[in-house]
Amino acid sequence: METVQNSKQAINLENKYGAHNYHPLPVVLAKGEGVYVWDVEGKKYFDFLSAYSAVNQGHCHPRIVQALKDQAETLTLTSRAFYNDVLGMYEKYMTEYFGFDKILPMNTGAEAVETAIKICRKWAYERKGIPENEAKIIVCEDNFHGRTTTIISFSNDPVAKKNFGPYTKGFIKIPYNDIDALKAALAEENVAGFLVEPIQGEAGVYVPDSGYLTEADRLCKENNVLFIADEVQTGIARTGKLLACDHGNVKPDVLILGKAVSGGVYPVSAVLANDPIMEVIQPGQHGSTFGGNPLAAKVAIAALEVIKDEKLAENAQRLGEIFRERMSAFIETTDLITLVRGKGLLNAIVINDTEDSSTAWDICMALKENGLLAKPTHGNIIRFAPPLVMTEEQLHECCDIIEKTIREFAA
Repeated sequence: METVQNSKQAINLENKYGAHNYHPLPVVLAKGEGVYVWDVEGKKYFDFLSAYSAVNQGHCHPRIVQALKDQAETLTLTSRAFYNDVLGMYEKYMTEYFGFDKILPMNTGAEAVETAIKICRKWAYERKGIPENEAKIIVCEDNFHGRTTTIISFSNDPVAKKNFGPYTKGFIKIPYNDIDALKAALAEENVAGFLVEPIQGEAGVYVPDSGYLTEADRLCKENNVLFIADEVQTGIARTGKLLACDHGNVKPDVLILGKAVSGGVYPVSAVLANDPIMEVIQPGQHGSTFGGNPLAAKVAIAALEVIKDEKLAENAQRLGEIFRERMSAFIETTDLITLVRGKGLLNAIVINDTEDSSTAWDICMALKENGLLAKPTHGNIIRFAPPLVMTEEQLHECCDIIEKTIREFAA
């Protein structure tokens, strides 16, 4: 097979032979280590996206890669037609790590969300007594839970939704961070669950008011409705605690995880719940050929050990406060940025422009030229989410780059 010689060739190959379902920043990455990535030509960049928070532990973390190598040389896949000698240990590790009775292992975040929806509906009919096919799940506007057919049915993103119908019924959409709207929705008949992101990442790192998650969880329990937390992006230490729900001392009924569960080394996702909920799933009712494979299990254990041993949640909390403090001070010196928001090392700056403008994209292009990679979430929002292994010195260097770039852009 031929090798890629330069960035232009790689981009041309993707454009010719790949479906055009992404619009990447024009940089072709060939190597990663820790907080850094290098392009085909050898230019070095700070990664401030972390593969949408999948590489919280840094690129190619040696402990995670070694776990992958060791298991890949032993046994990679059995399917769930048979037992294997790793899955049970992984399930025990995960349930103890996150404090649940049971785990249902899957591969991708969207798969895990679909799994949680199925579990919620089956629980509604077999435990809560809702009439079959009548269960409703409350969701929030501007959510991002994936792009499968069911999930886009309750999205209000026209790009993800238009011309993919007919859409799946059974969802009540309410404004995010609005307790009164949640109360009204919970009063409807046949409500089974409330599916929510503790922080809306893709929507622009929207952090809800203090107490929102706590009160939402209380209301769900009061109404015998499952509180389902999608922590695919916000979980695994990204926001300064192991889970973003921990900021509100909330224990969800159903927890959805993905991305950094594997440190970005292998697709791993999971749904966790206690026995009264998870035991509604019986043989043949849900599954995945690759879900729970021994390679994924060993990688995920190593990835979560790194989070704990290297105290990455604590590092994210400390560096996040430094980042927001610097950006808040910088805002006072420029008219281009109106707001910085976030928790831990999941942050965003809001550009003084409209959503249909190209300003955020153009700034990200300028950041790339100055050695830092980030991506806009909308026309006027840039998300900043570096690997959690970043040092304070590196963070200040990155803040210098961001400030210098925006000053030059404004000028």
